[in-house]
Amino acid sequence: MAKASSKFICSTCRYTTPKWIGCCPNCNEWETFAEQASDPSAAVRPGSSGNVRAPSISMVHLSSLSHDQDERLLANLREWDRVVGGGLMRGSLSIVTGDPGIGKSTLMLQIGNQIAKEHRVFYFSTEESLKQVKQRAERLGCASAQLLFSDEANLERIIATAEQEKPDLIIIDSIQNCYLPDSDSTPGGVSQLRDSTFRLMRLAKDRTITVLLSGHITKEGTMAGPKILEHMVDAVFYLQGEDQWQTRVLRSVKNRFGTINEVGFFEMESNGLVEVSNINEHLVSEASHAPGSALISVVEGSRPLLLELQALTIESKMGIPQRVISGVDHKQVVLIAAILEKYLQVRLSAHDIFFKVSGGFKIKSSSADLGIALALLSSYFQQPLPEKSITLGEISLTGQLKAINQITMYIREAEKFGIRNLLLASNQNIERTDCTVKKFSSVYNLLSLFSIE
Repeated sequence: MAKASSKFICSTCRYTTPKWIGCCPNCNEWETFAEQASDPSAAVRPGSSGNVRAPSISMVHLSSLSHDQDERLLANLREWDRVVGGGLMRGSLSIVTGDPGIGKSTLMLQIGNQIAKEHRVFYFSTEESLKQVKQRAERLGCASAQLLFSDEANLERIIATAEQEKPDLIIIDSIQNCYLPDSDSTPGGVSQLRDSTFRLMRLAKDRTITVLLSGHITKEGTMAGPKILEHMVDAVFYLQGEDQWQTRVLRSVKNRFGTINEVGFFEMESNGLVEVSNINEHLVSEASHAPGSALISVVEGSRPLLLELQALTIESKMGIPQRVISGVDHKQVVLIAAILEKYLQVRLSAHDIFFKVSGGFKIKSSSADLGIALALLSSYFQQPLPEKSITLGEISLTGQLKAINQITMYIREAEKFGIRNLLLASNQNIERTDCTVKKFSSVYNLLSLFSIE
């Protein structure tokens, strides 16, 4: 008998090595190798050709295929349907992931209830009992006759039920708690997640059954499980938010049937997640006209957002000043502070800096540079910016202000909500506007907004 051997496989990229190593040389991730037994006598694996002649494949021309008039499952929730690309595509496999308690189960149940008004939906709760699901469903008012429930976690039985009953949509909450009885690994393990996702992918494609999963995330904020999961599914959506804020942001990071980086907004209420169709009206109404506050506009998906930046600078009593920053890249704020100190001689290096984006939003845009700079200066000089003003511009390392793209879209959105002042780079070309426009060529000119003795 051939001697059994083992190999070590990276859970992130599937790189294989005969012995354990700490860091994967392929993806540079640490502590990702798991041992897996290999049987050298199994020369021909299931699914491989070996010496058996495989049956030939019948090829088709794309013109012979007809479009299904009802190829998407609409939930009639505008924010959800827009993010997923106009409804879930039939036969697709999608996953919604997010922090614990962020509202994934609530969202999944609401989506299932809405789609069940016109289609058959099976909801498998692998984390909660049916009594717990019933309590949530009653609170959310989910009582569609075609929405059926089970707390089964055995994936083979789930797939067998779907193949026999042929529902339009199956929802599994969550994939990490499913298990395969013929697998030696634990539920949620790398191999089980990979195999479970593959079987669900085949179910979706072979039977044209739409599959929607919920999933966990890691402490780094990425989807839990091997990286290959993101490649296997058709769409990945992140539900994000902060504990102290009721706003929830649904973001598309992968979508084979729609736009990536599209976002939808919800408010967590007692009766579930409620759509926020006009988020900017809500954001602008809460913006304050106080020192340290600056209003900016950034694009999220296909829509411009008006967000308030809040800065607090105070002379440090410690040897190393604090930098507490949330909602925007830490290095971006530190870099802008360094530019201001270099060219304006404001001693921000001796000050504690606290910085955040109001509402718990997270932004990554160089067009926020000018807003960051003015929020810091406004707090430093303890003077507010002009009321009803919006800042748009990028700052170079030399202190020069640069124009940004899509300025017309930003301005039109700002004008809808009573913005009267535009603070822009001097080389920014704009169309005719009723707003008062102030342009600056460099950070030196920003001091003209403040009364300095």
